Amino acid sequence: MKNVDLSTTAVRELNQALHEQAKQLTEREWAVTHPAGQHNIAAGVDEALKIDIHGHAGYYCAGMNKKADVTIHGNVGVGVAENMMSGVVRVKGSASQSAGATAHGGLLVIEGDAGARCGISMKGVDIVVRGDAGHMSCFLGQAGRFVVCGDVGENLGDSLYEVHIYVKGKVKSLGSDCIEKEMRPEHLQELTELLARASVEEDPKAFRRYGSARQLYNFKVDNAHAY
Repeated sequence: MKNVDLSTTAVRELNQALHEQAKQLTEREWAVTHPAGQHNIAAGVDEALKIDIHGHAGYYCAGMNKKADVTIHGNVGVGVAENMMSGVVRVKGSASQSAGATAHGGLLVIEGDAGARCGISMKGVDIVVRGDAGHMSCFLGQAGRFVVCGDVGENLGDSLYEVHIYVKGKVKSLGSDCIEKEMRPEHLQELTELLARASVEEDPKAFRRYGSARQLYNFKVDNAHAY
């Protein structure tokens, strides 16, 4: 295991070393200590590395992640796993706003609470929040699955497209074009598999499903064959 102490090594040096692994893999497992809330830690990784960050991280931690398995043993600032393409990012604490923003793939697990706009404009990522999520979560969500085991703030799923939303707790209000939908057997199976992947023990039958009413589209999806 490669150990990097950010009290003596610059984040830029760490990230450069991580990026080099995509060209020539020399170390699969990395331990990062004393992050002290610094920004952009482990951003842009493009190799199947296992990275443990021991402490709190700042903005855009694990942003643009591809393939790597990143665990933050603390809280994170704005935009954790922003624009993630694949891999797994797990936050042992809570996350500030815009977690998983614009992410195209992979799995983001937040074991604490998530701030406002969690999953904003998500494009295929799976997000599981064990605690609560803030207002405007899943705003403009396009694709993927969004799961909250606690409560959600105002305007959930505002102007969303085809994200599957599952919430166990209370929803303060739904955003434009977001409605509650029937939880069919295929959705229970989907949620069961996703919770298992996230290592979250919850009863899928306790969740409610939400999604788009499809009234804000420029075309009616049911008539897509006619266009």
